[in-house]
Amino acid sequence: MQDIIQLLPDSVANQIAAGEVVQRPASVVKELMENAIDAGASKVQVIISDGGRTLIQVIDNGSGMSETDARLAFERHATSKINKAEDLFALKTMGFRGEALASIVAVAQVELVTHRADEELGTRILMSGSSLEVQEPIVAPVGSNFKVKNLFYNIPARRKFLKSNQTEFSNIVTEFERVALANCEVEFSLKHNDNEIIQLPTSSFRKRILNLFGKKFNSHLVEVEVSNSLINIKGYVGTPESARKKGVLQYLFVNGRFMRHPYFAKAVAEAYSNLIPPGEMVPFFLCFDVEPSRIDVNIHPTKTEIKFEDEPILWKIIAAAVREALGRFNATPGFDFDMDGVPEIPAMDFSKKERTPVAAPKISYNTNYNPFNTSNHEYKEQNVAWEKLYEGVKKEKVLSSSVDKFEDVEPSFDEKPSTSDSVQPTIYEEEYIPISQYKGQYILIPVRSGLMWVHQQRAHIRILYDRYISQLSGHSGHIQGLLFPERVELTVNESAVVDSIIDELTALGFDISSLGGGSYALQGVPVGVDGLDPSKLFLDIVHSVMEQTASVKEKLNERLALAMAKRVAIVSGQVLSLDEMTTLVEQLFKTDMPSHTPDGKCVIYIMPDAEIERNFKS
Repeated sequence: MQDIIQLLPDSVANQIAAGEVVQRPASVVKELMENAIDAGASKVQVIISDGGRTLIQVIDNGSGMSETDARLAFERHATSKINKAEDLFALKTMGFRGEALASIVAVAQVELVTHRADEELGTRILMSGSSLEVQEPIVAPVGSNFKVKNLFYNIPARRKFLKSNQTEFSNIVTEFERVALANCEVEFSLKHNDNEIIQLPTSSFRKRILNLFGKKFNSHLVEVEVSNSLINIKGYVGTPESARKKGVLQYLFVNGRFMRHPYFAKAVAEAYSNLIPPGEMVPFFLCFDVEPSRIDVNIHPTKTEIKFEDEPILWKIIAAAVREALGRFNATPGFDFDMDGVPEIPAMDFSKKERTPVAAPKISYNTNYNPFNTSNHEYKEQNVAWEKLYEGVKKEKVLSSSVDKFEDVEPSFDEKPSTSDSVQPTIYEEEYIPISQYKGQYILIPVRSGLMWVHQQRAHIRILYDRYISQLSGHSGHIQGLLFPERVELTVNESAVVDSIIDELTALGFDISSLGGGSYALQGVPVGVDGLDPSKLFLDIVHSVMEQTASVKEKLNERLALAMAKRVAIVSGQVLSLDEMTTLVEQLFKTDMPSHTPDGKCVIYIMPDAEIERNFKS
C-alpha cells in the first residue's frame, strides 16, 4: 500500500499559518507597527490605499537591518527577540515568535528597503508569495520601509471575504490607535488614499488620548494611579457623566501591549455601581506595568489575550484604584481623611461678658383673614377663573414627538381611525379595540380566540422601522432645522463611518456638514424627534452602524432604520390614552410583519380562552 502522509511545502505551510496571524489588512498594520516599535523607532508613518487591499506601507526610523538579517527575517520562526523557551517569561518586546513577516510574505507581494546606521548602503528585497525575486544594495535612509501590496492576491477565496474598503480601513484605524496609545513617546501618522487622517506628535498619555479622540474627553478624564509589589496602574477613567450604552472607548494595556480582558473590565465597571444607569459603560484608558514572569502573552496568535498569575487579587486592586480616583475627584460621595488641613469652623467666644443675644425668628400673619368667608376681599382676588387660561388648548399629545410630524404618511396617535364611507371598516373597529393598558408596557385587546397582549414599545419600533425604510428608499426624509446648530466631535473611525453613510443620514432627515479635523456641525434632525438630544441621537445612530458594518446598501438601510426606530420609539412605561392605543394597534397591523420587530423580538402574544378558563376551573 502506498504511503499517504507527506510534508507540506513551506509555501503552503506559511499560507496556513498566515490564516492565524494575517486575518485582514489591519493585522498587517499591527505587526509592522509593532516591529517598528521594537526597532527603537521614534517616528512611524503608515500609508494605506483602498482599505489596505492594494497597499500597506509602514516607514520607520528605527535601527534597520543588515543584508543578512533582512533576508532571514522572512523565514518562519526567525526572530531576534528570544533564544530559549525561558525567554517567553521575560518578554519586553512586542513580537517574539518570528511568524509575522513569514505569514505576510506568504499571502502578498512585499518590498523591504532597510538601512543600518553603521553601513554605507542599505538593502532592497522584493518577495512574492514566499519566493525571493530581488535582493540588491540600495541608497536609503536609516530605518525600514515595508510595502505590502495586493494582500491575498494568491488566495482568491480569502480576498473575496474581505469587507468593504471603509470597513477594512476602520479596522486599521482601530489597530493604529491601540499601538499609538501604548507608545506616546513615538510620533505617528496615518494616510489613506493620499489623505492625511491622523498626525500624532510625541506627547503625554492624556494629550495622546485627546489628540486621537477629541478634546471632548478633556473634562471627563479622571486620573488613576496606584503602585504596589504586584502591579503599577496609570491611566484615566471617565466620569459618570461620560457613560454611554454604545461606542464607549475602553483600552487596557499591559507592559505596552494592548489586551482584551473582560474580567478586568468588570473590575472597572464595579467601581461605578450605583453611579451610572444599568446597561451603560464608561470609557477608560489604563496601563498596567507587571513583572513579565507573572503574565503569559503566548496563548493567542494575535497576542491580545493575556493570562495573569494573580487575577483575583489584581481585580480587587483595580476596582479599589478606580473607586479611590472617583472619590478623590468628587465623583463618588465620601470624606477625604487625607486632606492637608482641617476646615476652620467659627466658634463663639464665651470669654466676653457682654454678648449680643440671638433673637428668635418671628412670624407675622393676618388675624382677620377667614378662608371660609366667600365675601372676603382677598379671597375674591385669588378666586381666578382657571378655565379661561386653557381655552383653545388641545389635549396634550403624548406621542407627538414620534408620529404627529408624519401626518402625510399615517394618522397621528391622538387621532381616531378614519371611518369614511369610502373606506371599509377595519378589523380593529370590528373586534380589535384596546380595553386597557397594563403597567405602561402592554395593550390588552379581547379577540375571538382569547386575550391579545401587544408590547407597545416594540409595536412602535415596528411602525417606525417601516416608515424609515420607506424614507431611505425614496430619500423622502423631512428635516427639522435646529435653532442653534450643535458642534459634534467625532473620532477618526466615527468620521469615516459618517462620511460613508452621509447620503443615508440625509435621507433619514439629518443635516450635517464637516468642519474639518473630526468636527461636524449638526444643523437639522429628522422631524418627529422632539425631546431627544440631537447630538446624542446622531451619535447613537453612528455607533449602531459601527457595531455591524455591511457593504450591501439594503443591509445598511435596515440597520439605520432599526437604530433610528429604537431611539425614537416611546419609552417603556409611557401611559397612553384609549385613542392613542387604538391608533397604535391599527398602524401596527398595517405593517408587513406586525408579530415581530425587525430584529426578531415578539410584539404580539395571544392568551387562549382555554388557558384562561383552565385557571378558573378549580
